Amino acid sequence: MAYEIPVTQARAELADLINRVVYGGERVVVTRHGKPLVALVSAADLERLDQLGEEPAEERVVTSVSSIREAGSASREQQRFGIAAEHRGPGVS
Repeated sequence: MAYEIPVTQARAELADLINRVVYGGERVVVTRHGKPLVALVSAADLERLDQLGEEPAEERVVTSVSSIREAGSASREQQRFGIAAEHRGPGVS
């Protein structure tokens, strides 16, 4: 959980906030009127976030979809709901 602080207070306590992030491992969210404006995170956290952003979205989706196992009772479900056809991917006979 991140520590939240209003922008007016953050201005006065910037050095302390930096120390909390760097040495305390905290994340600080600076707010204005109760709404988040910016976050102070360590350089290591930022690097991890950047690496996550570099992974193509398509690969994440494919990985997620391929991790879903097929139900063994598909033919039973087809009979139950009267499904006469099924989708097969390209190159599947």
